[in-house]
Amino acid sequence: MRKKTSSKASKINNKLAKKHISKPQSRRPTPPKPIKKVVKMAKKITKSAQQKVKRKIAHTKSNLDIHKTTKNILDKTQPKKSVAKKLDLQAVKRQIEAELKGGHIEKHEAQVLETRAPAAHAVAKGATTEGIQAQPKAIDSKKFIQTGVPGFDDLFDIGVPKGSAVIVAGGAGSGKTIMCLQTLMHHCSQGKKCFYMSFEESEEKLLQHMEEFGWPAKKYAKKGLLKVKRYSPFEITRSVDAMLAKEKGELLIDLDPVIIPKGYKPDFIVLDSLTAIASAFASKEDTYRIYIEQLFRFLERMGTTSLLITETKQIPEIFSQTGVEEFLADGVVVLYNFKVGDVREKAIEVLKMRGASHKRKIVAMQITSQGVVVYPEQEVFAGQD
Repeated sequence: MRKKTSSKASKINNKLAKKHISKPQSRRPTPPKPIKKVVKMAKKITKSAQQKVKRKIAHTKSNLDIHKTTKNILDKTQPKKSVAKKLDLQAVKRQIEAELKGGHIEKHEAQVLETRAPAAHAVAKGATTEGIQAQPKAIDSKKFIQTGVPGFDDLFDIGVPKGSAVIVAGGAGSGKTIMCLQTLMHHCSQGKKCFYMSFEESEEKLLQHMEEFGWPAKKYAKKGLLKVKRYSPFEITRSVDAMLAKEKGELLIDLDPVIIPKGYKPDFIVLDSLTAIASAFASKEDTYRIYIEQLFRFLERMGTTSLLITETKQIPEIFSQTGVEEFLADGVVVLYNFKVGDVREKAIEVLKMRGASHKRKIVAMQITSQGVVVYPEQEVFAGQD
């Protein structure tokens, strides 16, 4: 009887022993509590960083698709069969608010969409005509000219008085050079002679720049309609200093302030830029003033329409190097580069134009693949940097 009991107990003990034999564990050992907290915190930080990256990607995509979104909003507020002559801004605003409330766009995107809606509407109804050709008004060509920049000429009742000397002021990248080149191309297409005087960029670079916009600059150059010449501003200072020394400081000196190619009388001149010339007259302000007065008299005698570029701040308060230039000039056109949220929006204003009635407001403009386009009905109210 004892043998059976001990045998049974032995079997039970063997089973219990087998149950307690530890198997190799595939899982990692459980870390102590402090390490658990660090791991948890690291995961949280990583997740937060990932969310920031996702938001940045979404924001970038939003900026890239801003034109598409604008078009969609216009499609919802305008008739599909034909584009309305006037844009219903109230309907556009309501649609943008609905998109904002629905979480489809962010607040800064709503501001940009509202600014760009009129521009998109103008493009939709064909405001930007083929190439740089704008629809001309019926004007007296003997007294007024048009620039050929779509929308800009609509800021004038008739046009820019022929023979005017106009300052084109603005910060870096505001579109000054493009607008001036575009004006010359428009007049070359009408058989007018145009002369571009560069004190910074080379002839080849400027011609290539025009060709990139699809303007046949090289063709006009071969025909003799367009001439692009690079000058050194320091050669001008040396000539003026020499003449002043000869004339013993006389204010009226017998010197042409710029050299026009012999036998070439241009209808239009662009000088790029007065700022480059002024920098060469450093510490010689009186000499520079004499030169500038001579320059404007020279342009007046020639009877050509001239555009004189000056570099300013992005939102300028003064529009030339000394202030004398804008006083002597017949007109001043200012190009702005406002900052709206994290987006730069361009605008333009005719500050003054002697002998011409014009709109006195700052309006939206854009640089497109076809050049500068101005939106005369889209007034800009933007905060400064």
